[in-house]
Amino acid sequence: MRGPRPFYFLATFVAGVTVIISPLNQTVAPGSEFEVSIQVTAAGSPFNAFDAYVGFDPAALTPVPLSPISLQEGSYFTGGCGNRFHIFAAGSDRDTVTDVLLCSGASLTGPGQIYRLRFRASSTPQVTYLRFLPGLAFYNEGVKINSVTTGDAHIGIGMPAGVGDARPSGLRLTAAPNPSHSRGTTFSIEMDRAGDQRVLVCDLQGRVVRHLQNGFFPAGSRTVSWDGRNDSGVVVPPGVYLGMLKAGGKTLKARLTLLN
Repeated sequence: MRGPRPFYFLATFVAGVTVIISPLNQTVAPGSEFEVSIQVTAAGSPFNAFDAYVGFDPAALTPVPLSPISLQEGSYFTGGCGNRFHIFAAGSDRDTVTDVLLCSGASLTGPGQIYRLRFRASSTPQVTYLRFLPGLAFYNEGVKINSVTTGDAHIGIGMPAGVGDARPSGLRLTAAPNPSHSRGTTFSIEMDRAGDQRVLVCDLQGRVVRHLQNGFFPAGSRTVSWDGRNDSGVVVPPGVYLGMLKAGGKTLKARLTLLN
């Protein structure tokens, strides 16, 4: 006689890319030059290309491109393929990067350093920032990865980065654009302390449409994109949905309207 069949729990896998500007907090001397890295912090969806836009305050920071520019490519990215398409542009208030692995079948999952940036600090003591701007995207063989989580950096010039840092008080969740078309939206999350968090999209009856994130996250600001699809990959119909952030025993909701 056979015994009872084993019972298996089905775990939800949340794919995507988690990327930060590292270190998240650092102190530099006035007038000095310093570097930051763009780091994929955990294993996630495979990618072989990315576009990044890193914004800064030009009154506080000045880009200092490395020479040759290829030195800015991160060791993890260059180790993935010896043949790459790479563009870098230093603007008045942002650095723009495009980097693509051109080797057939080459892709990365993380973690690792994918890029380096150098800046010169102003002579005025202050706390400033480096942050990802809209347009940040990862691709795998031409297909855009829909879930990207980010972490921005605070720079203390002549003072600790925590002094005068406009870190949010408590939790905050917003969605933009809103209303949005069926391609989805981006949720901006701010939190004043590290902890476990869940990010979901639900319908107005409270039924979960999409699991976006579930894990431990550091304090600070980040974004997570929703492509307007449910957990099965099907585009949801137009209507009103709720982005939900569950953390620290609290639940925040952001009402979102999807158009055709």
